[in-house]
Amino acid sequence: MRRLFNALASFRRNASGNVAMTFAIVCVPVIAAVGCGVDYSRTNQIRAKLQAAVDAASVGAVSRTSPAFIAAGAMTGDGVISVGNDDARSIFNGNMSGANGYTLDRLTPEVKKTGAVLTATVSFSATVPTTFMSIVGYKTMSLQGSSTAKASMPKYIDFYLLLDNSPSMGVAATPADVTKMVNATSDKCAFACHDYNDANNYYNLAKTLGVTTRIDVLRSATQQLMDTAARTQTYSNQFRMAIYDFGASSKTIGLRALFSLSSSLTSAKSAAGNIDLMGVYGNNDSFTADKDTPYTTVLPAINNEIATPGDGTSGSPLKYLFFVSDGVADESNAACLKPKASGNRCQSPINPALCTALKSRGIKIAVLYTTYLQLPTNSWYMSWIDPFNKGPFGPSPNSEIAQNMQACASDGFYFEVSPTQGISDAMNALFNKAVADARIAG
Repeated sequence: MRRLFNALASFRRNASGNVAMTFAIVCVPVIAAVGCGVDYSRTNQIRAKLQAAVDAASVGAVSRTSPAFIAAGAMTGDGVISVGNDDARSIFNGNMSGANGYTLDRLTPEVKKTGAVLTATVSFSATVPTTFMSIVGYKTMSLQGSSTAKASMPKYIDFYLLLDNSPSMGVAATPADVTKMVNATSDKCAFACHDYNDANNYYNLAKTLGVTTRIDVLRSATQQLMDTAARTQTYSNQFRMAIYDFGASSKTIGLRALFSLSSSLTSAKSAAGNIDLMGVYGNNDSFTADKDTPYTTVLPAINNEIATPGDGTSGSPLKYLFFVSDGVADESNAACLKPKASGNRCQSPINPALCTALKSRGIKIAVLYTTYLQLPTNSWYMSWIDPFNKGPFGPSPNSEIAQNMQACASDGFYFEVSPTQGISDAMNALFNKAVADARIAG
C-alpha cells in the first residue's frame, strides 16, 4: 500500500508534461482566431467583387449608350425602365462571371427616369460559407451592398437661325477678295450687289471673278452646322432647326422662313443651300429706297415665331436664337440711334433693346457678328458707317457696332468673326456652347 501512495505522490510532483498540455489547450483559441481571420479576409474579398459588380451595373445602366438612356428619350413621363433593370442585371452577372465561394440571395436593380435625370440603384445580399468560424457556431457570413448612379439626360433644343442676307452681306469676305472687287469695278466698290435692273451687276461680277462674299460663307457654314448637330445629338429628334432670313428681295422684304422648325437635319441642310443675297432694284430702290436691313421689324417678327421656352425635355424644348449679321441697321426708323442719312434713311448700329423682348422670355440669343469691314474707297461708307465702325483705338472690336451686337447676345454667347476667321468654326463653337450650357443649366 505504501508503494501505491509513493507512486501517486511522485506523479503529483512531476511537471515535465505541463508545457505540452498548456500548449494544446492554448492552441484551440489561437487556431480559432487565425481561422476566423482567414474566413473574414476571404469574405471581404468576395464583398469587394460584389460591390465592384453593382458599381459597374449602376454606372453602365445609365451610360449614354445604354438601353435605358435610349428608352428614356422616348418617354413622355417618369417611371421605372424595365430594359434598364435587365441591362443592370446583365452587367452585374457579367462582372461576377467565374466568381465562386458565395451564394447570391438577392439582386435588385431599379433604373428610373425622374424629370431629366436617369437614376440606377442596384443592391444585393449574399451569404459566404465559413470554414473555421463554423467551429464556434458561425456557419455563414451575410453580405449586403448597393450602388447608385445618376445621369442627366440630354436637353432637347430648338434652334432658330436668323441670317442677315441684306445687300451688305454681299461684301467680299476677305481683304484679298475686297481688293479683287475694288480693282475690278470703276467705282472701287467691294459690294457684290444683287441688282435685278442691271444685267452686269456686281453680284454676277463677283461670281465671274471667283470672289467669295460673306453670304457665300454663311451658306456653307449653315450647312456644316447641320452636320455638327447631327453628330452631336444623342436622340434622333433632340435638335430641331428653323432657318429665316430678311427676304428674297426688297420687293418682299421682311422675315422669311427658308425652313420651318423640324428635326430633319438633312432637310435643314438642303434648305440652307438656298441662302442667298437679297435682290434689289437699282439705286434708290422703288420698294425700299435702299433701306434693306429692317431690324425693327425682323426681330419682333422672329420673337412671334418662337414659342415659349421649356425645360429641355422632349415635349418642352429649350429655345435658342442664332442671329448672324454685320450689325448695321438700314431702315426708316423714327428712333434712329444716329443722325439720319438723306431720304429719312437710318443707318446705325443695331439697337440692343430689340433683343430684350426675346431674352426676357427665356430665349437664349447667340450672336455671331460678321465684322463690318472698313471700306475706305466707298464714299457712302466713309460718310455714314465709318464714324461708328471704329472705337477709340481704331476699328472693331471696340466699335459701336461690335459693342451693340455683344449687348444683344445672352451672356457668353457672342462671337465676332474677323476677316481671317471662319464663320463655320464660329457657328459650331456657338452651337457646342449652347449644348454645354443647356446641360449645365439642367
